[in-house]
Amino acid sequence: MQYARWKEECKEMDSHVGSGKIITAPIITEDGFPIKDPLVLLEATSDTQGTSIATGNSGNGIENRVLDKQIIDWKLTLHQIGLDVLRTDRTMVFYENKDNISKLWDILAVYAWIDKEVGYCQGMSDLCSPMIVLLHNEADAFWCFERLMRRLRGNFRCTQQSVGVENQLQHLASIIQVLDPKLHGHLERLGGGDYLFAFRMFMVLFRRELSFGDSLYLWEMMWALEYDPGICSTYEEDNTGAVVHKIEGKVKSIRQFGKYERENMKKRANDGDGPVPISVFLVASVLKENSTKLLQEARGIDDIIRILNNVNGNLDAKRACVVALKLHRKYHKKSW
Repeated sequence: MQYARWKEECKEMDSHVGSGKIITAPIITEDGFPIKDPLVLLEATSDTQGTSIATGNSGNGIENRVLDKQIIDWKLTLHQIGLDVLRTDRTMVFYENKDNISKLWDILAVYAWIDKEVGYCQGMSDLCSPMIVLLHNEADAFWCFERLMRRLRGNFRCTQQSVGVENQLQHLASIIQVLDPKLHGHLERLGGGDYLFAFRMFMVLFRRELSFGDSLYLWEMMWALEYDPGICSTYEEDNTGAVVHKIEGKVKSIRQFGKYERENMKKRANDGDGPVPISVFLVASVLKENSTKLLQEARGIDDIIRILNNVNGNLDAKRACVVALKLHRKYHKKSW
């Protein structure tokens, strides 16, 4: 019911939401004026009530100008969502059905409206797509995606000074420097010492590096390894961030935690920002597995990106998790 209310709210602001179609061209300027774009005219839904901004039948434009900055910002993201949705899992038979494509667009459009701090960022469509494929009910898919974003939204929070995954990139640099100083030195000489080439792996959790099934298998393993029995309380919040129900009581046994989380607790490996996510050690495992190739073939940043983009087919999800745990133990032995 809550999702339906939010979707209706978005539909009132833009009639494409819930129409079964998507848009891939801007429909509004940064000043709030409607754009009469022929691309939109071809793709947008006709508004039978004659109020559609997208079809260019909006009068002199001044009367239809949007003044609310939040609505303008939201409308400015809609075509970008459309462009990304059309590129997401495009080889899957599931998305040959246009209704499924529009469902993905609707969910991302609604999420962009309710999370005004982060809005929509490229990569979210890759995270949302599995929810659409696995869950037939649109509202169920939305809420699973919304809970997933509670875990990952910090990755998408960027400012002029920093990117959301900056801490993870710094942790990755420290790990490779300790575990494979030769590789780290080579990457630094090539101008990759900031490890920005690993940005995508963190943002979409290996969705581009692995097949659809393998990436979901990896997600399940990651979250099982990181499991904390108290995590449920973070999912029982209203949209203001206030905790509604908090699980009380002491944990009876450390074995209730995931294997990776147990090791963190034993080593007290928490720093001021909390424990390092296992995804950092997973990326480190990919770099270690491709260390020889990177040392022999990489002569610039483009070569690093090419080699890492070609790991698909050679990257085994289960092995990656096993290696990540080994690197985690080895790193803490060497750095302590």
